[in-house]
Amino acid sequence: MKYMLLINSLGIDGEAGETSFEEWVAYDKSVRDAGVFVAGESLADLTTATTVRVSATGERTVTDGPFAETREILGGFYVIDVPDLDAALDWAARCPGARAGNVVVRPVAQFD
Repeated sequence: MKYMLLINSLGIDGEAGETSFEEWVAYDKSVRDAGVFVAGESLADLTTATTVRVSATGERTVTDGPFAETREILGGFYVIDVPDLDAALDWAARCPGARAGNVVVRPVAQFD
């Protein structure tokens, strides 16, 4: 079953643990070597974000930058293919992002 691991940092005001680049490289290698990697990316700096909203009348509003009131900032994701939720939770717990913020685990919907 496929699960998405959404990696969130606590942002500027949060008290997150520190992680090194080497820890991320090692985690990425372990996910790939275990054969559970489906997809994954690290996102560019939050300052490059653009927000789009569409009103009920269809009017589009585009705003530069992030939604500033959130404490958690999505930093990247993995999609893994593992037997069950317990295995997905194990991979999430090993992720450096779990120490530097949190990792949200969600099953990928399958439509037949």
